[in-house]
Amino acid sequence: MNKLTQRAVLSACAVLLAGASSVAMARGGHDCGPMGGMAGDGPRAEKMQARMGEQMAKRQADLKAQLKLTAEQESAWTAFTAAMTPPQWGKTSRPNPAEMQALTTPQRIEKMQALRVERESQMTKRLEAIKAFYAVLTPEQQKVFDAQPMPGNQGGHGGGHHRGGPRHG
Repeated sequence: MNKLTQRAVLSACAVLLAGASSVAMARGGHDCGPMGGMAGDGPRAEKMQARMGEQMAKRQADLKAQLKLTAEQESAWTAFTAAMTPPQWGKTSRPNPAEMQALTTPQRIEKMQALRVERESQMTKRLEAIKAFYAVLTPEQQKVFDAQPMPGNQGGHGGGHHRGGPRHG
């Protein structure tokens, strides 16, 4: 992968993951159970999902304004943003802790591998959407796109640590 494509992928991942990382940072590590306190349904999860959606929409609007897209680029933008939208929490494939406990160790590992394959498939689809969108941008727009911050590099937060600081094993 050349540096330009790598930067595009990383920039697009930043746009996608910024919502999730900002919520995690805002939470400050509270309610960090096995699923980080974000699993489940109910009013709290719905409220958080709505807030993340609003934050993502704002970041996308800011990026779109910075890119100064032409009318010919609008359809590519629409396809790009649709591909970058994460699935709703209730519709994601997360292992249910109770179900996982009922499985044998080899079955748990197989389940985790299947989930990893699903996530990799989603990431591949996002990569293809990024490449398609990036290809319609002018060199100036590509520089703007490439300059988008990576998750964890916003205002000194993150730094690659898990919520609550680094884990020591």
